[in-house]
Amino acid sequence: MSFSPLINQLIEALRCLPGVGPKSAQRMAFYLLDREREGGRHLANTLLEAIEKVGHCEQCRNLSETPVCQLCASDSRDRSLLCIVETPADVHAIAQATEYKGLFFVLMGHLSPLDGIGPLDIGLDKLGERLDSGEISEVILATNATVEGEATAHYIAEMAARREGINVSRIAQGVPMGGELEYVNSSTLSRAFLERHRL
Repeated sequence: MSFSPLINQLIEALRCLPGVGPKSAQRMAFYLLDREREGGRHLANTLLEAIEKVGHCEQCRNLSETPVCQLCASDSRDRSLLCIVETPADVHAIAQATEYKGLFFVLMGHLSPLDGIGPLDIGLDKLGERLDSGEISEVILATNATVEGEATAHYIAEMAARREGINVSRIAQGVPMGGELEYVNSSTLSRAFLERHRL
């Protein structure tokens, strides 16, 4: 059975979300149109506003509505510690689960030569500038425990090792291999963070 062009467009649009296949998208579209039109309008307006107003922090690359995010602008953060993560969700997970008081750098991905993702695609040129600033004394590698995450951590560890006075540590592997930080429970993540080791 085919739907009207607008319903088909809505279903296809919803499929851009992770984990949403054709059936889930169809179910969401029908729910919004049949039972939650006001919620759908609110969702559409909020989504449009967020897409227009949320960008990336100039310092850490985290999602932010301002040129410099709240974490980077805070005077209470230890500016000598820099935690490297893959996604904004990882920043949130670490901030919620640990007592970490340093700064972050968000790669927005990981190295993946097979997918054409190289060092410049994940901001390693900007990371190099941060490392050259002279204020960083420890880099904490908190990339995911995947093959790509490990390769990215190794590459960054070598970058940091070429600069004098920067220690490099890796969060402990209480995080399961193949796991993603945003899905790890907070006690496991907290323990992994506290038991990080120097590379």
